[in-house]
Order: sequence, then structure tokens, then C-alpha cells
Amino acid sequence: MPHNTIVGVLRGGPSSEYDVSLKTGATVLRNLPEPYVPADIFISKDGDWHVAGIARAPERALKGIDVVFNALHGEYGEDGKVQQILEGFAVPYTGSGVLSSALAMNKILAKKTFVNNGIKTPYHMTVRREQMNPSLAREIFMSFPQPSVIKPASGGSSIGVTVAYTIDDLIESLNNAFLYSDSVLIEEYISGREATCGVIDNFREQKIYSLMPTEILDKTNSDIWGYDSKYSQDLHEIRTPGNFSSDEKSQIQAIAKLTHDVLGLRHYSRADFIIHPKRGVYLLEVNTLPGLTETSLFPHALEASGSNLPEFFDHAIQLALNKI
Repeated sequence: MPHNTIVGVLRGGPSSEYDVSLKTGATVLRNLPEPYVPADIFISKDGDWHVAGIARAPERALKGIDVVFNALHGEYGEDGKVQQILEGFAVPYTGSGVLSSALAMNKILAKKTFVNNGIKTPYHMTVRREQMNPSLAREIFMSFPQPSVIKPASGGSSIGVTVAYTIDDLIESLNNAFLYSDSVLIEEYISGREATCGVIDNFREQKIYSLMPTEILDKTNSDIWGYDSKYSQDLHEIRTPGNFSSDEKSQIQAIAKLTHDVLGLRHYSRADFIIHPKRGVYLLEVNTLPGLTETSLFPHALEASGSNLPEFFDHAIQLALNKI
């Protein structure tokens, strides 16, 4: 391991997940093991980079940085944009590369990849902003399985995601999702248990290592596991390992690894699932930079798998430095 490796921790950013990114970045800064030297690189909501409270151009903010730990979430951080900047300055970084980040961030393109690789995912369709009108909404409501889940085509943390039961719900949900994205994904609502599963590259002598699947119990009685519940310990319970049958557990882990592979992801990711009592395991989406806050799922699964954040951070940084 290089002595006194300086790790630039990117956090904040111009996305709706700004607050979560600040917390993820703070977790990284607190838990970097020796001999890594952390350097806090804050990116404002306007996209301006800062070091020690002073605005800097990216090339100046990255001066002297050996490797970047990308603790951004959502737009700019997970869609390939910041990855392109870092590659332009030849700075190694944790997480997936430019193209795979862009692919995974676009829920529509990711869904096509799932289907093309035989991965079971809810029935879905896409609506673009310029197509939207009340007549189309009525047509969708009559022809698409209802209730339906409405999602912005990009983004995370369930921001802009709602469930529609009536035609009025559908119109309102579509208009709400268009606040976050020019394209919207409409999914068949699958009732079942929420699950998630993280994977790590080249860990414990496995090319893609699967953590223990986590079961999520939302205490809000909502139709979906929403933003408020995700980041409040009082509003949800997580169990790792979850109460899954051996077959369900094997399927979840196998699909998480396959998804990571077919999307061309790198270093680590986390896949989200619904387990229907009769229809089985459905993949919903994948997160290329899952949250690492105190209430996040990935750290919980790490601990349940006998690891911890310092070990994981060291491993991810070494993957980046060695360009693996």
C-alpha cells in the first residue's frame, strides 16, 4: 500500500440526493484507515468544487490527489459526468466508469439490459415529456396493469417515485416525475417483500462477491419504500440476512452478481428487489454508488458479512489505484 496516499472524497453535488451524499462523504472521511490521508472535496448544488471552503476549478481541487473516493449520488455523480472529468485529469476513482455509470443511471436503458439478459423485472413502459397529455394518460391507465409505479428515468433514493391507483393519481404522478426527468418509467406494481443485495469486485477471492441479502421492513405502511423512510431509522427495519428461503437467497445473490456483470459495473454496487409470494424474485434497479450513511443498507450488509467500512474503503481504493 502506498504511504500517505491522499484520498479526495467527493461529496455534495448538483443532484436531488445532495444531503445523502454529504452524509456518505462524511462516513468515508471518518472511516478511512491509515495510512490514507483524507481530503474533503465539496461540490455545491451549483456544481462548484470547493477545497477548505474555497471554490476551485476541478483541476486545482484535484491537484495532489492520488485517488478519488466518489461519494456522490444521483445526477452528475452516478451518470458518468464526474467520471468523465476525473478521467480527463487521469485521476483514478472508485466506482463504475463513464459508460457503465450512464447505462445504470438510466432506468430505461438498464431495464432493456435486464430483459436482454433474461433477468426478471416488472412489466414496464416509457413516456417522454413531449408525449404527455390527458388523453395519453387515460390510454395508459386503461391498457397498462394497475396499480402502477411511476419513476423518473434517472435518479435514486425513491425521489419522484409514486404509486398510481386512479387516472387522477396517474396524471399527478407523471407530472411529478417529470419534475426530475424528461422521461418517465411506468412499472407494474409488484406487491411483496423488499430486498437488496450488495456486491464487491475481487473480494474474498471471488471475482464478484455477494454480500448477504437484506430484507427491508417499512414501518410507514406505504406502497413503496420512500425517501423519508430510507433515511430515518425510526421508519424502517433492516434484517441481514433477511428471512428468505435458501432458494430466494441464492436467486437474489446470483441476480445481483449477474446485473453487476452485464451492466459492466466496477468495484461495488447494490441491486434492489421485490419478492412476490407466488411469482418470485423481481429485480427493480441497481445502484452504482449505494449510500454509506449510518442508516444505509450497504454498511449493514458489510457488517453482517464479517467485514466493516475501513476494510471496504481500503479494498475499493486499492481497486481504483490498481485500475481493476
